[in-house]
Amino acid sequence: MTTAAPPVERRAQGRLRRVLGIWGTVSLSVGVMAPTLAMSTTGTQAAHELGRAAPLAFMLAAVGVAFVAYGFVRLARHFAHAGSVYAFVGNTLGPRAGFVAGWALLGTYIVFPPVSMLGVAVFGQAFLRSAGIAAHPDWLPIALGAWVLVWILASRDIGLAMRSLLGLEAVSVLAIVILVVVIYVKLAAGHAPHHRDLNLDFVRLPHGITFATVAFAGTIGFLSFAGFESAGSLGEESEHPTRAIPRSIVFAVAFGAVFYVFCMVAQTLGFGTNPAGVRAFSGSQAPLDDLAHSYLGSGMADVLDIAAMLSAIGAALGGVAVGARMLFSFARDGLAAAQLSELSPRTAEPARSLAVIMLLALVALISFGAAGTAPLDAFFYLATIGVLSLLFMYILTNVGAIRMLAQISRWEIAIPLGGILVAGYTLYRNLIPVPPSPFDVFPYVVAAWLLLGLAASTLVPGFAGRVAAGLAHQRKSV
Repeated sequence: MTTAAPPVERRAQGRLRRVLGIWGTVSLSVGVMAPTLAMSTTGTQAAHELGRAAPLAFMLAAVGVAFVAYGFVRLARHFAHAGSVYAFVGNTLGPRAGFVAGWALLGTYIVFPPVSMLGVAVFGQAFLRSAGIAAHPDWLPIALGAWVLVWILASRDIGLAMRSLLGLEAVSVLAIVILVVVIYVKLAAGHAPHHRDLNLDFVRLPHGITFATVAFAGTIGFLSFAGFESAGSLGEESEHPTRAIPRSIVFAVAFGAVFYVFCMVAQTLGFGTNPAGVRAFSGSQAPLDDLAHSYLGSGMADVLDIAAMLSAIGAALGGVAVGARMLFSFARDGLAAAQLSELSPRTAEPARSLAVIMLLALVALISFGAAGTAPLDAFFYLATIGVLSLLFMYILTNVGAIRMLAQISRWEIAIPLGGILVAGYTLYRNLIPVPPSPFDVFPYVVAAWLLLGLAASTLVPGFAGRVAAGLAHQRKSV
């Protein structure tokens, strides 16, 4: 009589291919962060809180993210796994905690791809209106077009997908850099609109701004770095994962810090640091577009809309890659349908797991379209859900880092502990005070998702054993 092969034996039927160099892993972290998209949407919130000192929010955020990222960097030097935090936490805090961390990350990367596709729709509408192509374009066909393109790119081999992602973000970043450089040059030469000039007013807090307000503004900047950890999902496709992935995370955070501050200073000075300029910045629906009109003309505004669309497509591509690899990891260890662990014989990609992530994104887009929800509203609804789940995962992963560092380098414990405080405060400020409806419901949605994962890891017979066996098997194969 024969017995069925345990999950860790079935897994050997197909392996992800180690084909990525350092730029392949960098592409994923930078692409999911989507710095161009972030700069197109978040600056006005910081200006609303801090006025002319809005860049300080991103300076503070960069420091906070560095603390959070440190734990990921240290763990990625020891563990390489397609499930990233599933292994980081599972190998340090135990199999149940590892699954819950992976489950939280999966929740984020179920909703982040449609968030990015909605971003394509928002800026696609803006482009069509500005270019005079359509006065009232429907957002759903634009989002569905992005969905099709993302699936086509994601279905190719991982090397091509990551090159596509890097190219999309590079082009979009270049467009913003051109605008920002022009702003600085015109300010320095005294040719800026309304007699604006270069100054250091942005480092001075307006009168009456409290530390609590500064800290809250920092949480706004912090969320612009979401996704920096994504390179961890390429642990089984990087040629040298324990070197390349930590370096990719560091690069993503460092690049984001420089790019965000560089752009925020330009936006702040470009609008002007006087009260009228601050009001214009904080009240702008599309600050980069407004600046492009003022400093370069309407044609550049159209280019920036296209750049934001490209950035959003790249972010969606990266998001579905992360989500598919987490599902693949769960299925490979016997925690989900075995079919989801199958790899494409042509590309060695987890094609069926990818299909699940893509179909869930399609359901979200069609549901919002059928409900008549405005794309920007849907964007923030799903983004809020994804960020709350991500912040919980950040905390849990840094707890795992502390557990590991306690055994090898106790002095370093203070850094991930700081990361826990930063992520915890950011989570707190997203919950308290209670946000308006429907945002007040989203914490309960995330809590229900996390409790479902916890219940599965606790109540399903043999669950922890399958996770432990799967993680042990993968450690041997690295």
